[in-house]
Amino acid sequence: MRVTNALRILVIDDEPPIRKLLRVGLGSQGYAVAEAPSGRTALDLLEREAFALAILDLGLPDIAGHALLAQIRARRPDLPVIVLSSRDDEAGKVEALDLGADDYVTKPFGMNELLARMRNALRHQLAVGGERPVFRAGDLTVDLVRRIVRVGEREVKLSPKEYDVLRLLVHHAGKVLTHAHLLREVWGTAADPQYLRVYVRQLRQKLEPEPERPRYILTETGIGYRMRAPD
Repeated sequence: MRVTNALRILVIDDEPPIRKLLRVGLGSQGYAVAEAPSGRTALDLLEREAFALAILDLGLPDIAGHALLAQIRARRPDLPVIVLSSRDDEAGKVEALDLGADDYVTKPFGMNELLARMRNALRHQLAVGGERPVFRAGDLTVDLVRRIVRVGEREVKLSPKEYDVLRLLVHHAGKVLTHAHLLREVWGTAADPQYLRVYVRQLRQKLEPEPERPRYILTETGIGYRMRAPD
């Protein structure tokens, strides 16, 4: 889907071929692209210009990617950031998400995948900003004011802790939440990771048409979970 009103995207990457790929690919979809080959250039652009989203490569020559992400989050806490990472850098992905990245794309990546992740991140920003009281995705409806959960016409009864996990995922729908973040927010820092697996499994049994092939609560292997973005 082509963007009708050009949104400005900041691409932070030191590799000219990647910047060209993104400039051409995103430009063909109606996005306006600004390029930053270094962390310092990116911070300067963020001071002077407004952007709808940033795409950040962690392997920059002047500022470590995670350190730059922390600076971006301190200056622009509302800016969606999608991280570009290598295929085998699982620990780096987790650290980036814990620092506030909205999502990650693994190199090499397809343009369609990146565009989908961008749309998710932008929808998540709008949903959080609007504080929408009712979340809908497919047949799943979560009324965050009345704490009522339905699948189709059927009301689903959840335990308090199941609801806490679901509420957190819904509040950040479309964004990957790490295991550590979910445990910290729902149980506290000393919680056993097994608790999270148990409650996600229970939620899937209650909410998913096919719990073994979930549509709503999606697994990001080795990293965490993502709630399907709202319709």
